[in-house]
Amino acid sequence: MTPDKPYAKHWNIPPLISPEADSALSKFPPILRQILFNRGHATDAEARAFLNAKPDFNTDPFQMTGMHQAIDRIQAAIQNHEPIAIYGDYDVDGVTSTALLVETLSYFDADVRGYIPNRFDEGYGLNNEAMDKLKADGVKLIVTVDCGIRSPNEAAYAKSLGLDLIISDHHHPAEGDLPPAFAVINPKQPGDIYPDKDLAGVGIAYKIAEALLDDGERNTNNSQPSTVNGQRLYSLLDLVALGTVADLAPLTGENRILVRKGLRQMKQTQRQGLFSLAAVSDISLAKVNAGTIGFSLGPRLNAAGRLKEALAAYELLITKDPLRAGELAQLLNIQNRERQAITREMQAQAEAIALADDPKAWLLFAAHEDFNSGVIGLAASRLTDTYYRPAIVASKGEEETRGSCRSIPEFHITDALDQCADLLVRHGGHAAAAGFTVRNENLPELVARLKSIAEEKLSKSELKPTVTADMEVSLVDVRPELFEKCLRFLEPTGYGNPNAVFVARNVKVKNARAIGADAKHLKLALEDEAGYTHDAIGFRFGEWQRKMLPRVDILFTYEVNEYNGRVGYQLNLKDIREAGLGDYS
Repeated sequence: MTPDKPYAKHWNIPPLISPEADSALSKFPPILRQILFNRGHATDAEARAFLNAKPDFNTDPFQMTGMHQAIDRIQAAIQNHEPIAIYGDYDVDGVTSTALLVETLSYFDADVRGYIPNRFDEGYGLNNEAMDKLKADGVKLIVTVDCGIRSPNEAAYAKSLGLDLIISDHHHPAEGDLPPAFAVINPKQPGDIYPDKDLAGVGIAYKIAEALLDDGERNTNNSQPSTVNGQRLYSLLDLVALGTVADLAPLTGENRILVRKGLRQMKQTQRQGLFSLAAVSDISLAKVNAGTIGFSLGPRLNAAGRLKEALAAYELLITKDPLRAGELAQLLNIQNRERQAITREMQAQAEAIALADDPKAWLLFAAHEDFNSGVIGLAASRLTDTYYRPAIVASKGEEETRGSCRSIPEFHITDALDQCADLLVRHGGHAAAAGFTVRNENLPELVARLKSIAEEKLSKSELKPTVTADMEVSLVDVRPELFEKCLRFLEPTGYGNPNAVFVARNVKVKNARAIGADAKHLKLALEDEAGYTHDAIGFRFGEWQRKMLPRVDILFTYEVNEYNGRVGYQLNLKDIREAGLGDYS
């Protein structure tokens, strides 16, 4: 199948719960048992730890390699009144990490300032010019957050300037030696024994804050601390929730614990910037969840760094001035609308370039001089979503090209870039997303080599996205009690811990109509065997209205729907098929 043709999705339904697990989880409702089993929780103790979001492992931050050295150096800088810079990234994870450590060190009256590089002038991560500036400003200690693990040359330059550098990062280290920093904090580094390797950058910043604020009196179950320092630590969790969710860190393990508590903290936050950001986003902080961050708050905080510089987002999170917070929130809201318009235009242009260049390619590539480097990642993501292929969208400068990559589970994009490291100025990322800088004279060879690697890896497979359901149900079992007694305990849901997904077959369609701009979406009334009518929404399924059948098979989630002050429940359709076509797994 070539990428210029539509694809059908695989429906994957896991095996039924084992008799042993069914017995062990007998105190839970049957549907919840299957969902827990699917997520790897087969005992009563495991299930309760998951549902209650309690740690079942040691979360002591001093288990992390480099933490003792880092804390000792930071405390010495505080005591000696040495200027400290927190050096972050320009996305939400980096901005929240920077705000979190600046706020934490400010508790100790440290001489601390945040520094976030400009995406367009400085690029990602540490750069020598920034360190020159910080050195000239009297800074003695730099602590990176969400960056630095792949900056060995910059770390060596910091040492040559007499700057002490502490690197805290969550990205995968490069093969070989770590940067020559005073301390490196990253649970993914070789030999690190910290049990959770999936913390976001802001999660690692939080562990540094926890180590600094730890007075030995917090509760052992990691519930809300009772001491002054513990309460200060708890007040930072709104930032942790923002950065973790926005960075698509998996909502499992410690991330799940931190985000659940962070969402609770957001509902009672005293942070002026969050009040203002929620107001311009037209949301209620009292009802905030991971989806609110992912679709409303996160994109607005990201917009500043994508279009100009991230300082507005950083200032919004630390300001205590309500008027300034309101101004900044309005600015971010305007920038987010601009970002949306630019993304739509760039995505269309990138799609045309990629398909014109090679419509049968296993890796889609588009580069242009006019592409905004702050939005290329979003355009690449849309290409991957549309064609189910790894995609690269790049902004071409006079001497260098900056590319942003998105990929599919079958293709580890950072591993592919590693194989082309000899052509690259710098690169880094994860399995599904990465970025790179390449000199223009090396760009054609880079593209050819990446496409060759992708063809070798992917051409032997029939590529179709897989959507996994938790179980097959009858719509008779889908009632408000299912959400209130089962599904709501799965929250926070998102990447790594998705909403429960169900399949129902041979469902009767009472009526269907296309809604929204350009009739892109589908609104349905579905009837179950008991005559109960279910509201259903299918985003981007508007074309089904013209070919709707009297009975369909559906794959869906079940969710609360609040509209005009009324609270109801609805099916959120993820896929639709003609009834009776058989098993789609």
